[in-house]
Amino acid sequence: MIEEATVDAYDESEQATGWFTMFEEHLELPFETKVLGTAVIVASIDLRDDGQIIAICTCGRERQLISLVDLPLPSPKPAGSEWIEAYRCWLGGR
Repeated sequence: MIEEATVDAYDESEQATGWFTMFEEHLELPFETKVLGTAVIVASIDLRDDGQIIAICTCGRERQLISLVDLPLPSPKPAGSEWIEAYRCWLGGR
């Protein structure tokens, strides 16, 4: 999965774009999870200018941005969440 996400990526910006593309293609959104004990909906993901990939979480009218690295995954995990786990592994190995 790591190789698929980062193939033909020459720098960190292109690698982040590769990962973001994999999330767009494979991660089933929206899904519900808990953040600090509160149920939230992961409505979408976004690629920031600094290369960080974030989850955009909502709870009612409130909105919170959480790094995909720090996002707790629910049980059962949503389809495509293995891409989040591969991304975390890749970040840990850099």
